[in-house]
Amino acid sequence: MGNGKKLFTLVGLAVLSLAFLGLYLCLGPDVIRRSGPDQAGIEASRLMSEAEKIIFECRKSKGIQPEDNEFDPNQTGLIGLENSPLTTTLGNLQAKRTATNPEMASLLVHLLKKAGVKRGEVVALGASASFPSLIIASYCAARVLDLELLAIVSVGASQWGANHPEFSWLDMEDCLRQHGFTRHRLLAVAWGGEDDSGKEYPEEVRNRLLAVAQRLGLQFLPAGSLEERVRQHLDLFLAAAGQAKIKAFINIGGSSVNLGVDSSVLELQPGLTLVGKIPSASRRGLIQEMARRGVPVIHLLNIRKLVEIYGLPWDPEPLPSPGGLVFPPDRRLDKTTTWFLFGGYVLSCVLWLMAAGIIRKKAFRPGPGQDS
Repeated sequence: MGNGKKLFTLVGLAVLSLAFLGLYLCLGPDVIRRSGPDQAGIEASRLMSEAEKIIFECRKSKGIQPEDNEFDPNQTGLIGLENSPLTTTLGNLQAKRTATNPEMASLLVHLLKKAGVKRGEVVALGASASFPSLIIASYCAARVLDLELLAIVSVGASQWGANHPEFSWLDMEDCLRQHGFTRHRLLAVAWGGEDDSGKEYPEEVRNRLLAVAQRLGLQFLPAGSLEERVRQHLDLFLAAAGQAKIKAFINIGGSSVNLGVDSSVLELQPGLTLVGKIPSASRRGLIQEMARRGVPVIHLLNIRKLVEIYGLPWDPEPLPSPGGLVFPPDRRLDKTTTWFLFGGYVLSCVLWLMAAGIIRKKAFRPGPGQDS
């Protein structure tokens, strides 16, 4: 009878262990689906490398001499100035150079697939011109995946971004269009800077930007409160999407209309991220608004952390050749959740041992005349 009691307890513990192991494997490291290089990712990287050559030659044709830019040793044409009339905030030069890696386009392919986006679906992009390379990476990934990419870009840029007054993001956009990069839809542009008004830009810079935007058939969005600007951007995205649903939102850089002003945005991991807190309407940006509507968010900021997570090199020289990159499997359990899961397992085992003791006393109680 004693062996029966022990077996009863051990069977229960075994069932609990298998249940929690199954839960961990379902939520934990994605080891089963690790595979070789993704062909769509390789093509997106190749396309981004081609786009960088186009930008470099276009910049050169304007007499800006990108080959003499000591801060752009890989000669991408995508590294701007330390300071200029278009500079809105501080920036990290190594992060800007890291983001010019053509494998960033492959990363975007990977992230969009992880977000569940399917061929032909609609994706929205909100970006500042601080990381022009990542805008190009998004264009290339969307083109390879045959997505309808809807974009709104702010022309203001942090240090080393697209902040050259004679070669802003609008000039890069114009250059890309002339060379066949027309699959995306740039819906409008914002001024950037404080409250998206561009009031700090010199008049001659504003006039030049207006002229280039007019040539491209684009309008600058008016300034307003954060809530008004978020609503304005969202309405543009929804109107352009029509009956289709927006299947993912990509944020690039630190534009306030995308990030909002709530400190919780600082907790977001770069890459395909989980937005845990939705602030009030007066404090939330498009990231939180899209998440509130159930749209997956791809957050491209904090480049050092981004490349650590996804296994890309920091400030490489020379840039890696397109293709061959295999992204490590994503961990869907952070340390806190893992400890909660372990704690739940221990607590369940303790509760089972207590319950099993009570059940044994009743079920295995010796009858009249039997020894215990």
